[in-house]
Amino acid sequence: MAGRVKRSFPGPLSDYAGDMRISTADLARRLAASEPDLVVFDCRHDLGDHAAGAALYAAGHIPGARFAAVETDLSGTKTGTNGRHPLPSPAAFAGFLAKQGVTLASRIVAYDQVGGQYAARLWWMARWIGFTNVSVLEGGWPKWVAEGRPVTTEVPPVASPGDVPVQPDRAWWLSAEEVQAALEADTHLVVDARAPARYRGEVEPIDRVAGRIPGAANRFFQDNLNPNLTLRPDAELRTAFETVLAGRPAGEVVHQCGSGITACANLWAMECAGLPGSKLYPGSWSEWSADPARPVARG
Repeated sequence: MAGRVKRSFPGPLSDYAGDMRISTADLARRLAASEPDLVVFDCRHDLGDHAAGAALYAAGHIPGARFAAVETDLSGTKTGTNGRHPLPSPAAFAGFLAKQGVTLASRIVAYDQVGGQYAARLWWMARWIGFTNVSVLEGGWPKWVAEGRPVTTEVPPVASPGDVPVQPDRAWWLSAEEVQAALEADTHLVVDARAPARYRGEVEPIDRVAGRIPGAANRFFQDNLNPNLTLRPDAELRTAFETVLAGRPAGEVVHQCGSGITACANLWAMECAGLPGSKLYPGSWSEWSADPARPVARG
């Protein structure tokens, strides 16, 4: 039954993270070998069309992949004030994984069609509740297809329910109140993953209010990617993030975006670049801007 198994780690979970990314060649090899513990998740999604992900999955996906819906499986109940993609409860997410056959022995691989932003959400959430062997497919679906690798419309059979651990680490994320307190005390730096124009408050295509959290720095998540949607070299990423951090250690960084999705892509890129330990603000701008009492910066 999901939620019964717990594990303890003698050090930071990032020390036990395994491979945080996997190449298309490596995934193809593992699929060809029918590795029994491999569980692949298709996280394709469109923030402007919530039905798009399921339609893309039905039209074709990596063999054996199971669909993870961003709006439901990777998000919790929306209240109108807690953001567009609030975190589900750890037990609810563990229950979803268990229904897909995930166990303690599983190697989880997540992919999407846009460079990892949705896959990184599943990657972060799986690690948040205690999984260490979880990876994002570099280049995702576009690279897989461009290389002529196998594609199917066959939906894998219903899996035998797994036994998924629930060991959420509350230190991995901050609430809106904690973010505001951290900014006032200057204990953390907020890094905004949105496009520069949204960060400056010049445009706002999704949320009701344009602007940013005062004091936030900007690192557009797409700047982490090569043209083929793989991550840029580790050394290049590390230099770019260290410039944004301006001397702050990674443990004092809080990632945000519009709704806690693309922020995970920045967090994943930092971890891959050897800068572990940063945190997530899940509610992000959609939650922050829903309260008119919270400060807003523009320009």
